[in-house]
Amino acid sequence: MSNSIDLSGRVAFITGASGGLGAQFARTLSQAGAAVVLASRRVEKLKDLRAQIEAQGGDAHVLPLDVTSLDSIKSAVAHAETEVGAIDILVNNSGVSTTQRVQDVSEEDYDFIFNTNVKGAFFVAQEVGKRMLARARGAAPGTYIGGRIINIASTAGLRVLPQIGAYCMSKAAVIQMTKVLAMEWGRFGINVNAICPGYIDTELNHHHWQTEQGQKLISMLPRKRVGQPQDLDGLLLLLASGQSHFINGAIVAADDGFAI
Repeated sequence: MSNSIDLSGRVAFITGASGGLGAQFARTLSQAGAAVVLASRRVEKLKDLRAQIEAQGGDAHVLPLDVTSLDSIKSAVAHAETEVGAIDILVNNSGVSTTQRVQDVSEEDYDFIFNTNVKGAFFVAQEVGKRMLARARGAAPGTYIGGRIINIASTAGLRVLPQIGAYCMSKAAVIQMTKVLAMEWGRFGINVNAICPGYIDTELNHHHWQTEQGQKLISMLPRKRVGQPQDLDGLLLLLASGQSHFINGAIVAADDGFAI
């Protein structure tokens, strides 16, 4: 991909980078010149992605991360800054879901979703944000003052969808979290925004779009199609770059018009 945004000298930390959108986000930021820190529980997948990025001349680093563990979050962020440098860009991407009607959601289902999508996302942002704040106040070294935090929410946080009610609730919380962080941290040059993807074709759901149920869903979409991971590249690069200096607290739907 060619683009006019140059992220050379920046360090980007991507959670949930072992596949799907996270892997694409890492490739895209690397191609724009950023050193990327790939964080996830699936370390072997991360190593494969690192090899792909390095084969294309990129700078990639692998760290194990379980966002449901505060100790894991603190350790991963500390290691990233020690080994690679101060984190300038956070892509807060880790997310999980279950499929059932709300009357069938168990406590285990609820905790599974909220511990990753809400609690995990919040404490990752907090840990990275503390370090960005310290640099902004002159209490920590770093050549880049401020930062970019991009939370990956979902169209499901804007529009209620059947059989994924708890997931919808969790992504609505991520949207509100984005606004709170933007309000409190904006004056320090830390811009916090959210991307709300619609239906995207990834390796995790690719088979579904070939089924009768998947085809029926596609027929109900505004332009009868699902997106590709690279359809988010331009928006991601904008929000990660200095060109987004006037964009803070934005909740951007990238869903082909689905949430209208």
